[in-house]
Amino acid sequence: MSLDPETLSIVNYPADVLRRRASELTSITEEVRHVARRMISLMHEAEGIGLAAPQVGLSWRMFVAHVPEDPEDGRSAAASPATATLSPTVYINPVLSEPEGIVEPYDEGCLSLPNISGEVLRPPRITITALDLDGRQFTLRADGLLARCWQHETDHLDGVLILDRMSQLSRLRARRAIKDLERAAH
Repeated sequence: MSLDPETLSIVNYPADVLRRRASELTSITEEVRHVARRMISLMHEAEGIGLAAPQVGLSWRMFVAHVPEDPEDGRSAAASPATATLSPTVYINPVLSEPEGIVEPYDEGCLSLPNISGEVLRPPRITITALDLDGRQFTLRADGLLARCWQHETDHLDGVLILDRMSQLSRLRARRAIKDLERAAH
């Protein structure tokens, strides 16, 4: 495949790639590393905290995330469980496990659904196992916004959007914006 990662941009709903289960990456090439760097750049430009490969048109099981430490939180990113990333992190072929805690509602947005947000229920604590850009496996546990980010981005890898998870009231409120995105795609 000859792919120029610099041409990648964030795709919006209802793009088909956002509704497909992404394929595992079988090798981590220089092209994969370049795509990851481009995704981090796009995520920062859009002022997001996470971005999955399907959101840039690639059906790969990879996402990037950077959830900065909340100065109001009083906890360090090095605390356990983690609540933040020290720097942008790449997650390849991620697997989530051990959800824990009382499922909490939180207003989520999505870079592929501009101007749409809604209340989504997710467990507050989760474990992730993934590969880094050197092909090394790592396992981390997080809570709060970082745990929510991992779950949101992993949903993208399974073709699931916040539209599928948000409360009925939130879906009703977003109905016009969703229709506008669908019209803009045609």
